[in-house]
Amino acid sequence: MAVQTQTLVQPRRANYRAWLAFLFGLVAAATIPAAVELTRKIPGAALLDAVWAIPVAAVAASLLFARGANGAIARTLERAGGSLPIRLGRLLAGAGICLTLSASIAVGLYELLLRLEH
Repeated sequence: MAVQTQTLVQPRRANYRAWLAFLFGLVAAATIPAAVELTRKIPGAALLDAVWAIPVAAVAASLLFARGANGAIARTLERAGGSLPIRLGRLLAGAGICLTLSASIAVGLYELLLRLEH
């Protein structure tokens, strides 16, 4: 006896966390260079005014969105999609963390040199 079976095909949902991970990684990687460029374009702004971009880049470099997106992919058995944006988001977030740390070290050393000079 042949029985016809139907499979329930669920529509593919967008993995919004993957795209948020990519977006926040992009913000983290671009914040400090954009702040430095803005201090060059705005008259009267010093390079140390770009220091306010360091906490913004540090917050944006959070990898929580990538972790949540990976969980969504695992729960849906790879049907959620978004593995490429997750990888790019992690790469950009890592670059943002590196830029944040190097900018913090540079500002700290500059402040130390200013204090030792006077």
